[in-house]
Amino acid sequence: MTDIDRSSDNVSSDSIEKSSQVSDVEFSEAEEILIAMVYNLVGERWSLIAGRIPGRTAEEIEKYWTSRFSTSQ
Repeated sequence: MTDIDRSSDNVSSDSIEKSSQVSDVEFSEAEEILIAMVYNLVGERWSLIAGRIPGRTAEEIEKYWTSRFSTSQ
């Protein structure tokens, strides 16, 4: 029973750690070009953009875009 409790604790701590690392994800040059091209076609429809890039989530794409192309006013 203790092992089960520990494994569930590990899963939750891993999930928290993984979600905090999303902003640190690297994108290849081809992915960056594809994101820009699809963004120009569909706008901020992150799930559609992520659907064109295997292994990427809408959240990753949005964080990448806003960190890279946000304008400071």
